[in-house]
Amino acid sequence: MHVSLELLGRGDQVVGFDNVNAYYQVSLKQDRLKQLVGQPGFQFEHGDLADKPRLTELFQREKFDVVINLAAQAGVRYSLTNPEAYVESNLVGFVNILEACRHHEVKHLTYASSSSVYGANTEMPFSIHHNVDHPLSLYAATKKANELMAHTYSHLFQLPTTGLRFFTVYGPWGRPDMALWLFTKAILAGEPIEVFNHGRMRRDFTYIDDIVQGVVRVSDRIPIGNPDWSGQHPDPATSRAPYRIYNIGNNSPVELMYLIETLEKALGVTANKTFLPMQPGDVPATFADVDDLIRDVGFQPSTPIETGIERFVNWYRDYHFGETISHSERR
Repeated sequence: MHVSLELLGRGDQVVGFDNVNAYYQVSLKQDRLKQLVGQPGFQFEHGDLADKPRLTELFQREKFDVVINLAAQAGVRYSLTNPEAYVESNLVGFVNILEACRHHEVKHLTYASSSSVYGANTEMPFSIHHNVDHPLSLYAATKKANELMAHTYSHLFQLPTTGLRFFTVYGPWGRPDMALWLFTKAILAGEPIEVFNHGRMRRDFTYIDDIVQGVVRVSDRIPIGNPDWSGQHPDPATSRAPYRIYNIGNNSPVELMYLIETLEKALGVTANKTFLPMQPGDVPATFADVDDLIRDVGFQPSTPIETGIERFVNWYRDYHFGETISHSERR
């Protein structure tokens, strides 16, 4: 939604394609969509990436210049109990995207990867030039697979592709299965929050506005092959093919307990905390090296965690508690 608004704001024609599934409440997805429907230059198509005939018909009709694929089955813990959803959306759906781009002369495919691909890596900050062959969840494995699949299409068919490894995106309209939303909901309801790894988790929380600027700038920059790439010392982030991988993160990891303290201040409420061990598939810390993204597209995250959390809390209160007031004011 945020990327679409940014593109529409500069005059692009945008087609949104989504199956609006029930992984989390459909009402939130529909409310996001309401922010877009009716905007000049926007149209919405309801469909599933795994439906190849539907996707092919769309590409034939619209003749896209560029594609930004932010659709996927997300979440680490959900992949432990529902692996088939990840195969269908993240593997079958993604190869359908690649095929559609290949056969319809798309100039550039930008797609969402994830910081989860770093898996068992412990060298910080995480660098796109590090090997990432030890994922710790099926979700992470599917995102690594997306990068490999994209490379083959860049190599075989000269399809320019760029993968973005997102680092813990947060902000207004975000996912309700993410920690910030879960904590906010529980604290306001007077319920305890679950604090994993006894609060010793560290995450490179990245505010949505910073993410959007990075996504749009990357999409505008069509990758070319790296002439210095060597098969003897292969760089995982580049290739002789028109292929690139970037980290997109805040480059400033925050301890989970500091996130909670900042949220408590913004809400004016102290949380009841239940401390729990690390959950299967989780990693203790993430930290993005974004030097390549800064160099290539001028990406520069500028939203401190304190500001981002305050903006999220203001939006959350308005979304959940301000509807009646706003409607009466309009009348």
